Amino acid sequence: MAHMQKAGHTPIALFGGGTGMIGDPSGKSDMRKMLTEEEIDYNIKCFKEQMSKLIDFSENKAIIVNNESWLGNLNYIKFLREIGVHFSVNRMLTAECYKQRLEKGLSFFELNYMIMQSYDFLVLNEKYGCILQLGGDDQWSNIINGADLIRRVKGKDAFGMTFKLLTTSEGNKMGKTEKGAVWLDEKKTTPYEFYQYWRNIADPDVIKCLKLLTFIPLNEINELEKLKGSEINKAKEVLAF
Repeated sequence: MAHMQKAGHTPIALFGGGTGMIGDPSGKSDMRKMLTEEEIDYNIKCFKEQMSKLIDFSENKAIIVNNESWLGNLNYIKFLREIGVHFSVNRMLTAECYKQRLEKGLSFFELNYMIMQSYDFLVLNEKYGCILQLGGDDQWSNIINGADLIRRVKGKDAFGMTFKLLTTSEGNKMGKTEKGAVWLDEKKTTPYEFYQYWRNIADPDVIKCLKLLTFIPLNEINELEKLKGSEINKAKEVLAF
């Protein structure tokens, strides 16, 4: 989002006050813990503080919205008739986020998540002219269904862009509930621990992380990529700082 803003676009930071009441089943072997409204509100407050360090929200340079404002009071029957009719359950179950859950059981509660996130994209398109949704690659199915919903309802093109997820040392998505996750919140990961994590990252991951997580020009990263052996530590120091 910060890269898009620097390129002259207006990013929309969407917070899941509504979808957070369900929880995304992507990458999870079991149903997520249900959060209270107070816990969700607190998480959103923290996210806003963290994002403000990377995104300029002054003078309408970026937009903050909470999907609870349109999901919280939906008329269920009307929603099914106007939105649910565009979704095939057969197609939804082929999505990786659902397919891996079928053996252990997928609740109807969680099945709604994709429809709700798709509806978010439609609302943002209608209210703000949003035509591009960004997300981690675990969100691919949700994003393309949102783009398809816009095409079906509005007859317009919409697009999605995904990026690689950071993973823990065990190879799991570095989510809020995973052990080994690195937090931007200094109360959860101290500045020293944060520095040490990136300073000790595996050699093959250094350049990937420099490209994903920094604003260093690519020509400078390409030079760092030429470092070999112990000299790679110089690139790690650049990443850690």
